[in-house]
Amino acid sequence: MKTSVLKIFSIAFILVLLTGCVNQKEKQQKRIDGDHARIITTSAACADIMDKLDVDLVAIAESQLQPPPERYKNLPTIGMAMSPDMEKISSMNPDYVFSPASLMPDLLPKYQAAGIHFGFVNLSNVPGMYRSIEDLGRLLNREKEAEVLVKDYEDFMKDFKSRNKGPAPRVLILMGLPGSYVVATDKSYVGSLVKLAGGENVYPDEDQQFLTVNTEDMLEKDPDIILRTAHAMPEKVHEMFQDEFKTNDVWKHFRAVKEDKVFDLNTKLFGMSANFSYKEALGDLEKVFYGQGN
Repeated sequence: MKTSVLKIFSIAFILVLLTGCVNQKEKQQKRIDGDHARIITTSAACADIMDKLDVDLVAIAESQLQPPPERYKNLPTIGMAMSPDMEKISSMNPDYVFSPASLMPDLLPKYQAAGIHFGFVNLSNVPGMYRSIEDLGRLLNREKEAEVLVKDYEDFMKDFKSRNKGPAPRVLILMGLPGSYVVATDKSYVGSLVKLAGGENVYPDEDQQFLTVNTEDMLEKDPDIILRTAHAMPEKVHEMFQDEFKTNDVWKHFRAVKEDKVFDLNTKLFGMSANFSYKEALGDLEKVFYGQGN
């Protein structure tokens, strides 16, 4: 049985979700060879990062929304991201298991109880994802691959910002579930994309990713633009939003509604976790915010 101590490697912030990747290892961080290590990822986004770093895996999570990279398509699965099979994971004797940091409250005690070495990857925003990539590069002997990815991100953002210097639109972001919706803040992945694109979230919030807010309060914020996306079941959520905006009279008083500035986002690009589709997502926001883009 492995005993473990939680450590944060690379960025010594107290707030875990603001760091890159959180590493758990016995007493000290141990660099391992990505060519021979037994590694498991418990989310599609984490698997994509490993693919970009040219790291082989021994198992991946099941995903109904996103197929795995080609190199991993025949690997065994260990359950869904939110409830991986700990017994199956332990039986594979992994050197590391990597999961999204958003699931740390649920998964940390399970990993500790099973004596599993783990890492939590920051997927709440794009900059955090790339800090995690740098950390993983150092941990897995993939510094060169990580450096290439980070440089590509920095070059892309430099070009993106040089094209878009107009006034920042004030944005209300609605994240829907069948039958309900919440407001997404800057702490959410969608909110972080809006911020990267130059938008100003009318509900920035410094602590929570999502807020429950009444429509009267939203009306007082007077957003220039309203963005809508879905956490799951996008077709049903789209129908819900259509019905909500038709039957709830308060929406007709929003300036954004009057000016036809309500946009439904592509759920595959604007989901819950940062991923390498952020370029396409920012391209969509570029068109909405500035009337341009590819």
